[in-house]
Amino acid sequence: MNDRGRKQMLMGKVIRNSGSKTVIVEVSRKIKHPVYKKYIVKKKKYVAHDENEQYGAGDKVNIIASPPISKTKRWRVTELLEKGKAE
Repeated sequence: MNDRGRKQMLMGKVIRNSGSKTVIVEVSRKIKHPVYKKYIVKKKKYVAHDENEQYGAGDKVNIIASPPISKTKRWRVTELLEKGKAE
């Protein structure tokens, strides 16, 4: 299958909104340890662009790769999957 033109999408949880139009999204993956065969949770944080400033901490969102928006922002939030608890 040819993936040319298809952008990478990830699903994660917003852990904080840092600054104007910016959210930090944490993506978790389960990988199997090559020697011990135990599943380990690996987490990575992505800085994503939130144009309308509508996402808050705890929200489950989809993010998509985009051209660089700023020094660290290379992702955009595309949709809200689940609303988080208001704290």
